[in-house]
Amino acid sequence: MECPECGGERLTFTVPSELRADVPDRPSSILLCTRCLAFEPVENPDVEPSNFATISDALPDEPDAAAGMVLATALLSSLALYRQHVDALFDRVEAAGVDPLLVLDRLAADPNLDPNFDIESRRRQLLQLRD
Repeated sequence: MECPECGGERLTFTVPSELRADVPDRPSSILLCTRCLAFEPVENPDVEPSNFATISDALPDEPDAAAGMVLATALLSSLALYRQHVDALFDRVEAAGVDPLLVLDRLAADPNLDPNFDIESRRRQLLQLRD
């Protein structure tokens, strides 16, 4: 399926049940663009869900940590609106033993990702907000 934002490929991903409370609208599944990270909730997808780790080699190997990291990064497009969600997802990623700010650095350097926001700028904002 093609992304209406950038023309990239959109895949279906299952949102782990323990992360749903930290995602707007608490979706069970999402359609996520593997290039710009734009996503939308989708219920009862027709296809087998993908693994979040397929989006980038920069993501953690642990599936729930990778899911939390992708969801938090996608929500950075509207940090002011979704700050509480981003904080909660980053807390879960940290609890899994992963440094989310380091992963953001690596995602910013990934040539296959092209979100509609500057990951590095959002990372700096997060540093200020999370101190």
